[in-house]
Amino acid sequence: MKKTHPIVSVCEDEPLVRTMIVDYLIDHNCRVIEAGSGEDAVGLINGPDQQLDVLFTDIRLGGALNGWDVAEIFRDRFPNVRVLYASGYSIAPRRDVAGSEFFNKPYRVDDILKACKR
Repeated sequence: MKKTHPIVSVCEDEPLVRTMIVDYLIDHNCRVIEAGSGEDAVGLINGPDQQLDVLFTDIRLGGALNGWDVAEIFRDRFPNVRVLYASGYSIAPRRDVAGSEFFNKPYRVDDILKACKR
């Protein structure tokens, strides 16, 4: 039986962008765990009983970890879940994890929702 309410971790350091995507996903029956930095996201995904279906992360984050780092840590913990990246500009070379999908900013929130539910 397929789960209809994906659990999505949203990692975005820009509060307005994060609020927009989080609210949209919640309005469309996703459970959302949000983080404002890579370090916050890693702390959340390392919880003892954490279950996640999708990581949606910006690439340029305002801390020591960027979105590529977060995705690699996420994939180590949850090897079979989707990773979605977004960026308008990234100075770091791409380091996509297997089975991931990249969205250029500005993206359509509906496209993110569709990717989360695939």
